[in-house]
Amino acid sequence: MANSRPNDLMTPKEVNQMPTKSADTSARAGDWIQARGVYGQAPRKGEIIEVLGGEGHEHYRVRWDERHESIVYPADGVIITPGPRRRGRGDGKRAAR
Repeated sequence: MANSRPNDLMTPKEVNQMPTKSADTSARAGDWIQARGVYGQAPRKGEIIEVLGGEGHEHYRVRWDERHESIVYPADGVIITPGPRRRGRGDGKRAAR
């Protein structure tokens, strides 16, 4: 997993070995999100481009690999993977577009 962007579907073993955010640590712009797919469909992957909401009620604007954006309220089946940190952009709560 040397790649900073998870392009391919991961095996369950790879998912378990990934560094993930715990429930008490919020995601930051630039982190990656993978949402479990509907039965019979592959998981969706995207980049968190903006953190919305207050502490404890975070939700995210995500740019999916399919090139569209949506708002995601994390729930079961969502994995957040830390992305490469961008230097000189404040606290990372908002990434430049």
